[in-house]
Amino acid sequence: PAPAGPLLGSGWLTVWRIDWLWFGVSVVAVALYLAGVQRMRARGDSWPVLRTIGWVLGWAIFAWATCGAPGVYGSVLFSIHMLMHMTVSMSAPILMVLAAPVTLALRTLTPRHDNTLGPRELLLGLVHSRFLGVIGNPVVAAAIFFGSLVIFYFSPLFELALRTHTGHVLMTAHFLLAGYLFVWVLVGIDPGPKRWPPSLRLIILFVTISFHAFFGVALTTGTTLLAPTFYKNLHLPWGVD
Repeated sequence: PAPAGPLLGSGWLTVWRIDWLWFGVSVVAVALYLAGVQRMRARGDSWPVLRTIGWVLGWAIFAWATCGAPGVYGSVLFSIHMLMHMTVSMSAPILMVLAAPVTLALRTLTPRHDNTLGPRELLLGLVHSRFLGVIGNPVVAAAIFFGSLVIFYFSPLFELALRTHTGHVLMTAHFLLAGYLFVWVLVGIDPGPKRWPPSLRLIILFVTISFHAFFGVALTTGTTLLAPTFYKNLHLPWGVD
């Protein structure tokens, strides 16, 4: 259902409509991380407090973007939708990546010695897999990060995500993972493929920022209505023409 009125003032913090899938994912992610930190401390090892704070804050931002005002109003207003999208793909992943969840998992999960595959073995296999070696290349990660924007917003996929719950879920999951991957290849501290030198990663960042700028210009100067069937049928008594 569409919100009853426009988003004003304190509504940015007070408007909520819980998306139980993403709220549940956020709670589970934080709970597992805190359990790992507790296990580290129980055996006498330390874990940086700032990483823990970053992980909790990252998922709190994600929950706000999907369940708070951005999630509620993003379903009917394009501007708020873009705020939600950029928060999910660009803001929350920075804190999540710097929290080093893979390192924490590898240090707390119990290894198996009977040649069976447990959570730790599967995680190690992914970290050192050829697949991650390919998508973990900064050029590939940047192409996924930026290319997804162009393909999604200039195709029927955008309207599909607005009209269907499954499309919306897949959109959110994809952009969260794409953002996490892009941040990880630039500043991640978890194990993975060999890192590029900082100078080359900085170039990748600047190039991607430039493409984002062109994308923004294309959106703001475009004359074609995105998701026309959806937006023309809203008939909101308030909001933007």
